[in-house]
This record gives sequence, structure tokens and C-alpha cells, in this order.
Amino acid sequence: MPEDSDAGNAADARRTHDQLASLGGTLDGTLIERVGIEILEAEPDRVVARMPVDGNRQPFGLLHGGATGALCETVGSVGASLAAAPDRIAVGIELNVNHLRAVTQGHITATGTPLHSGRSVAVWDVRVQDDDGRLIAVGRLTLAVREIR
Repeated sequence: MPEDSDAGNAADARRTHDQLASLGGTLDGTLIERVGIEILEAEPDRVVARMPVDGNRQPFGLLHGGATGALCETVGSVGASLAAAPDRIAVGIELNVNHLRAVTQGHITATGTPLHSGRSVAVWDVRVQDDDGRLIAVGRLTLAVREIR
């Protein structure tokens, strides 16, 4: 079963890469790639991504809050851009993350859904959980929806 799941995740990642490329974007050479974010599902109404804690810790061994913020912004930006496609993209203009629980190992998984998808503004809710399913952070991302240049 894990092999099927891995194959499905790889196919989803490839599809997301292709979707972003169709909008003029790429994951190559980005912060997304550097911090190890994997996009597991990407649809205009739901995005799921995960990130390892290893390599994303602050000096005291805890998951860095900025890394969690990067994960939240990635999830919302990808989803809102897919919803705005094919002639528009979304870029974050405000991010709020409440950190609820410390994480020191494993992965975190973020699930984002839109609260509002307008012509010029979108708002996404992002819930972040650890490997045990515990809620470790909640984020809200406001995005500007703009024409592709």
C-alpha cells in the first residue's frame, strides 16, 4: 500500500508542478523546494502539503514558526492561484499564524480551504497538524488576485 500512496503523491506533485507551470510559475529553485514542502493535493478548493521538521528548526530544537508560516502561505497561494486560473494568480498580502503546540520531529501537514474567493481578494484558512494528528498551528492568509503579466 505505501508504494501506491507514494506513486499517487508523486503523480499529484507532478500535476501541481504542471499546473503552476501553466500559470508561468515553477517550484524549482523556490523556498518551497528549499524547506522540503511536498504538495500532496492541489485543487482550487483544497490544498494539502507537508514539510519535514528536520532542517526547519530554530536554535532550540523546535520547529521554526517562520517555516510553519511558509507552509501556510504556500498552501493558500497555490490553492487561490488555481482558483483564479487561467488568467489570474494570487499572491499573499497578509498572513497570521497562531502556533499552538511545539513540534521537534517528524512532519507537519497543512490543509487549506478557501473562506472567500473573490475577483480581487481571496482568504484561506489553513490548519496544521503533526504526525499524530494534533493541531499545532492555524493560519489565515489574505491574497491579492492579480492578472498574470
